[in-house]
Amino acid sequence: MSRKLLPALALGLSVLIVEPAPAAKPLPPADQWIPREAIVAFELSKPKAVLDLALDPDLVKTITSSPAYQRQASKPDFQQMLNLVKYLETKLRTDWQTALHKLLDGGVTFAVGPNNATLLTVDAEDGRMLQQTHDIFRDIAKGEAEKSGHPQRVASEEYRGVTGWTFNGKETHAIVGKRLLVANNSEVLKAVADIRAKPGSRSLASSSRYQAAKKAVGTGSAGMAFVDIETLKQHSPLKKALAPAGNPLVVLLLAGLQENLRESSWLGAGLDVQKNALALRLAMDAKVKASGPTSYTEPGRAGKGALPNLSVPRRIAAMSVYRDLHKFYSAKNELFPERTSGLIFFENMMGIFFSGRDLTDEVLAEVGPEIRVVVAEQAYDPSIGTPQVRFPAFAAVFRMDNPKKFGEVVEEAWQKAIGLVNFTRGQKALPGLIIDRATHRDTKLTVAYFSATDEKDKKSLDVRFNLRPTLACFGDHLILSSTDGLAKDVIDALSKEAARPVKPMPGIHSLVELDSVRLATTLGANRENLIRQNMLEGNTREQAETHVDIILTVLEYLGQARLIVGTRNGRPSARLDLWPNLQ
Repeated sequence: MSRKLLPALALGLSVLIVEPAPAAKPLPPADQWIPREAIVAFELSKPKAVLDLALDPDLVKTITSSPAYQRQASKPDFQQMLNLVKYLETKLRTDWQTALHKLLDGGVTFAVGPNNATLLTVDAEDGRMLQQTHDIFRDIAKGEAEKSGHPQRVASEEYRGVTGWTFNGKETHAIVGKRLLVANNSEVLKAVADIRAKPGSRSLASSSRYQAAKKAVGTGSAGMAFVDIETLKQHSPLKKALAPAGNPLVVLLLAGLQENLRESSWLGAGLDVQKNALALRLAMDAKVKASGPTSYTEPGRAGKGALPNLSVPRRIAAMSVYRDLHKFYSAKNELFPERTSGLIFFENMMGIFFSGRDLTDEVLAEVGPEIRVVVAEQAYDPSIGTPQVRFPAFAAVFRMDNPKKFGEVVEEAWQKAIGLVNFTRGQKALPGLIIDRATHRDTKLTVAYFSATDEKDKKSLDVRFNLRPTLACFGDHLILSSTDGLAKDVIDALSKEAARPVKPMPGIHSLVELDSVRLATTLGANRENLIRQNMLEGNTREQAETHVDIILTVLEYLGQARLIVGTRNGRPSARLDLWPNLQ
């Protein structure tokens, strides 16, 4: 067997302490053996549900038949791995999918402690197969060590009545009953052995923060994660990350996340697995403030919240948020005590576009807190042509308190902005935008576009032809779109909503939805350009094709995703739903 394979074997099953445990005496939960100092812990208590989803026959068949997989499968290292899998199947007398279930179905836990100490515990359903698998890898490691002239690399040592093995002199692991323990140094396993010898001693299960997180995510979860934020906040990298951000747009989008993390002592996450769906629920112990500089995401009265997302043809992604822009910008001195140059530039530009009107009280005060954004694949007009590099279209929809008055104010600002773009492009001798008016559903649209009259190759237009900036006012909605086509689709969607009004989602301030299958289709239309860009980073064409195809394949099978963020029982909460594409 190739020497190149040994590091992979050592990483997968490093060092082992082997002790037969009485079959009649079940082992305590893994968290009772993890040292209390663990900062991060991931627990998969129901691996079968996850494995069934990941090993769906249709999904495995589709992935293994994809071009990206076929290219990888033809490489020598990949063939070595496949040969190893076949060898294990022969020795264990079962297929690799069944072996995974028998080796993992009891549960998997991974913890990270101080000084980057790590501990992995795997509870096998079949203890005999676990021991047999270890023996196979031990024999392989011994053979490789002897060939290299370093037989001492595979060694064992006894501690507290158990025997420890190492395959490379670095990692260590142990089998106790049906449980495999793997650590990145022997001191971690010794600490586990000490806790095991004295039940009730300082384990992660005795941590009040861990127990609070576990209670918050619920006991019925297929898995959970725990992060000791209080301890992590003592480390400078996280301190820096949690420091107030200087970018107003980042602060607006994060919706107080940094402050919530600063005021939390723990973060918990629960994983739910259904037949064709995954759900990840997040919770922390910070209390949401109904007033103050970060309260711009909190509705002032009950029944308020983000609106459902807009539904338009060819939609790739959509976002709906509840953000009180007036309240947000009124608190700018508290949120950004040292105003950045970017913020000052923004204020000066807004003063020009809005004819000196006060940005806080005369502009942002006119905009409602319900903001929606939509991204969709473009349908290009054949009479104009198709760009060589294709971008999706995007639009933002705001609600106006005084549409008749404020609509004209925005129209003036919009035309000034187009004029500034044309002036800047004219200085560089570049084509400018032509402003035109159109009508859709009795709604006037102001459209700016680049002329394609002199373009000879209609199938490979310049990238600028992805844009046809459009402004429209439909009822009390203000629409800012990158194309008139998407603006019309948004008007159609709003027209349907007018016939059957949508209701806000109480307690929800952010809703994000993604169709990764359509995103993969959009990126696939630009595959050649993506490959060229990857090659500019120093990769060969084959490497670039593999990288791009892997990304496209992953996106295609990610399917649908939805993120919901809000407040529950006065504390921040979030939920991520995934519906993999298994067809």
